[in-house]
Amino acid sequence: MIFKKGLTALAAIGLALLALLPIQPATAQAPTTAPTQSATSSQVKPTIVLVHGAWADGSSWAPVSAILQAHGYSVLVPPNPLRGLSSDAASISAFIQQATTGPVVLVGHSYGGAVITNAATSTPTVKALVYVDAFAPAQGQTLGQIIGGSTSALNVPDPTTVFNVVADPNSPAGDGDLYLKPSTFNSAFAQDLPRAVRNILSPAQRPLAVGANLESSGTPAWAAIPSWFVVGTADKVIPQTTQLQMAAAAGGQVTKVNASHLSLLSKPLQVAQVITQAAHTVH
Repeated sequence: MIFKKGLTALAAIGLALLALLPIQPATAQAPTTAPTQSATSSQVKPTIVLVHGAWADGSSWAPVSAILQAHGYSVLVPPNPLRGLSSDAASISAFIQQATTGPVVLVGHSYGGAVITNAATSTPTVKALVYVDAFAPAQGQTLGQIIGGSTSALNVPDPTTVFNVVADPNSPAGDGDLYLKPSTFNSAFAQDLPRAVRNILSPAQRPLAVGANLESSGTPAWAAIPSWFVVGTADKVIPQTTQLQMAAAAGGQVTKVNASHLSLLSKPLQVAQVITQAAHTVH
């Protein structure tokens, strides 16, 4: 599976850092909404559900998950089908309702951010949202519109210059699967990861259905649930400016990290810090 071999070392690095550097509050911009009272140490910790994005799978969260579990959190990483926004959101919502009890911090990376934006509206146990280099669409927006209005490396006149498109006989007529070309993966998706790691990740990427980019988002959960944003300043898939615009619309707290679109792999400690901040507000 994607990320397994290369990320064993990354997870070990994250755990080694824990022995030297306990989690401290990450440097963040002032929140645009008032912070919620922190949970006390005597309260039960929320379950943290991590949702992966396109061109990845759940093992992309391995370093972050290891750090969170070392700090006593129950972590679940359900598969994101990557077939369509509404159906993927329904899948994640059903998973949370059936596999968890008590409050949940719901975290999404990349396309996973759009999924949690829709999934949490029908999942009342979700008490905090965390977006990691992620989409946080407003009602009626499509991901294609968000990328199309940005300086993303994926916003090109000819999509076949950045994607390999594969027809799936199980998909609706006219739909297909998008894979990042190796050159795009290396230069725009994972450019701050070691070459050896990129060489493992790129061939094993999971595709995103074309139609998922064209589906309008529903009522955003961030309108009613507190949100946190980890913004990679070197992200070439969802540029920093675009992420900050979505964070402002959501009224979320922003933490910038010097990372590519895969800050969950290149900066797992900082990502875990922000998730922990969100978890501390849940009571």
